[in-house]
Amino acid sequence: MALTKQEIINSIYGEIGISKTECVQITDNIFEIIKEELENGHAVKISGFGKWTVKPKRKRMGRNPQTGERMVIDARKVITFKASNLLKDALNTEK
Repeated sequence: MALTKQEIINSIYGEIGISKTECVQITDNIFEIIKEELENGHAVKISGFGKWTVKPKRKRMGRNPQTGERMVIDARKVITFKASNLLKDALNTEK
């Protein structure tokens, strides 16, 4: 099951003890800052967690899986994530 934004807000509320409204504002602001940086083509690195980067994909040929018809897939940007070594180690530590 995926971690939701509401669960993040509830976790901040439980840990810090500030109002839920402030927790929502903090969470929204953090995600908005990350989104804006990625939209501007900048990498976002959170020490001990990982790094998001925007990479261009070139235009290429593909096919429609339903019809088999060849088609052009337009150039686009994709977001990639590379986990930090600390996160990788935490994931691979036996409990």
